[in-house]
Parts: sequence; structure tokens; C-alpha cells
Amino acid sequence: MVHAFGTSVEGWLVLVVRRHVNTLAELTDEEAADLGPLVRDVSKALQATTVCAKTYIAQFAEHPQHPHVHVHLIPRSSDLADAQRGPGIFSRLGVPDADCVTEERMNVIAGELQQHLAAR
Repeated sequence: MVHAFGTSVEGWLVLVVRRHVNTLAELTDEEAADLGPLVRDVSKALQATTVCAKTYIAQFAEHPQHPHVHVHLIPRSSDLADAQRGPGIFSRLGVPDADCVTEERMNVIAGELQQHLAAR
């Protein structure tokens, strides 16, 4: 699990499957069984850490530099503009450096998430 780079959304996480797979259908039964609870637990931790209204989940495995399964967990704040809700949230990825979450803030979020996940 890593914080996404190039985003202005604090807590935009990427869960990467440890074994290289191109599709969800390639997951083993054990990997698939682990994914659901992990997504739920990280979503709970994101809600506690970022005080978001909900979390979005997306998985495409289509990016030319990352053609493997990785799951985006994106906190959606309650005050997010309508145009940025749903798929519009991707307008907050690939933003100018000045608008990106800083590495320092990413580290703070990581520490808070770690505390929430350890308590589960």
C-alpha cells in the first residue's frame, strides 16, 4: 500500500498485489479472500484518518507503466465539488506539483493509517 503520487487528494492510496497479475481473475482464492477485508479495513482507516464521507475504489490495470492489478482507494470528502465526484475524482490525479500532497503529509497520513490498522 502506497500513497498515490501526483494527486491533490490526501489519502489517495494504491494497493498493489504482491504477485504480478494482469487481471483480478488471475488472483488465487487466498489472494481474493484477503483483498475484500483489506479494502474494507483500509477504507475504515481512511475514514478515521481523513474524515472522508466515503471511499471510492477503482481498478483498471491499463496504465502502460503499470499494467498489473493495483487497486485505488480514494477518500471522497463531503465538500468535494459535484464535477469531481465519481469518475471526476481522476481530475485530481496528475496535477501540477504545487497542488500535490507533499511527501511529508503522505508520511503523516501513513503513520495515522498504520495506527488505525494496527488497532483492528
